[in-house]
Amino acid sequence: MSKKMGRRTARETALQILYQVDLTGEYDHRDNILQHWVQEFSVPDNLAEFIRELVEGTLNNKEELDQKLAATSHEWALDRMSNVDRNLMRLAAYEMLYCPETPQRVTLNEAIEIAKRFGGDDSAKFINGILDKLMDASEK
Repeated sequence: MSKKMGRRTARETALQILYQVDLTGEYDHRDNILQHWVQEFSVPDNLAEFIRELVEGTLNNKEELDQKLAATSHEWALDRMSNVDRNLMRLAAYEMLYCPETPQRVTLNEAIEIAKRFGGDDSAKFINGILDKLMDASEK
């Protein structure tokens, strides 16, 4: 598995965990949920650690991430967005703002590709617009 494909798979898995936690409200069981996904897909240790970092970082900073996303998505309240779009944007925003080792443009492109796979017809365009504004605002 190539490094890029491995990290995309890790991001997709992190999205699925965030989606499940958001849908069920099982924030206290996120470790069990993460372990289930890691075992289910036989995720290598290095990618499991990356997934854990993304999931924990996103959930631990959810309030701040939601505020930044809400400020960027003027016409859309986060609770009106699809669960997939909302969690993908939280995940990408976390990586953009807290993981300087990954270039923001890479994170943006990954989010767009994941949106094409997991989101609705307009998800990629929608997510691109909001994350692009967030990226511009964070570079100032």
